[in-house]
Amino acid sequence: MSDSQTTQEPQQLPKEEEQTLPELSPKEFKRYNRLSEKMDAFHNHFRQTWSTMDTACSTSKRPHGMSLRQFLAYSLDFCTTLNMHHNIEEKYVFPALARRMTVFNTNELMKSQHKEIHVGLNKLQKWLEECKTGEREYRADEMKEIMDGFGDVLWEHLDEEVVQLGAENMRKFWTMEEVDRMGF
Repeated sequence: MSDSQTTQEPQQLPKEEEQTLPELSPKEFKRYNRLSEKMDAFHNHFRQTWSTMDTACSTSKRPHGMSLRQFLAYSLDFCTTLNMHHNIEEKYVFPALARRMTVFNTNELMKSQHKEIHVGLNKLQKWLEECKTGEREYRADEMKEIMDGFGDVLWEHLDEEVVQLGAENMRKFWTMEEVDRMGF
């Protein structure tokens, strides 16, 4: 976004107007929904990886053909990729959206969920690294317990962020042209 775009005053529609917004055409919906679809694609990767890890912990059976070393690397990759994803969001995406969407402000829902997720994520990453180096013996039930400690907030966040970026919500805060210009 250019500097001129980032200095505009927030223009949230009054509550009455929210209820009377005209129906979007399929083309308009697609334009408004672009960020939601993009985010959902990223989040689906995290959901799939989490589910694979969770199933392995619940059944005490690693995915077919995956050695313990590979499973630890797979799980560590989940941790580093999710951490990188959140860092990018907090540096580039959230500040731009927070200009008009308070849910993305520093002490609001999206960032508070990130903080809660990262308490568990950091614990999981440390635990996995200790297993990888041999400092700790891998135990599926221990990994499952750590994952259960932040799984609910993670899944809630993965879903809620997509909803916040959905067409019907975005149009309350941004024009279609503004959404088109968002560089993420």
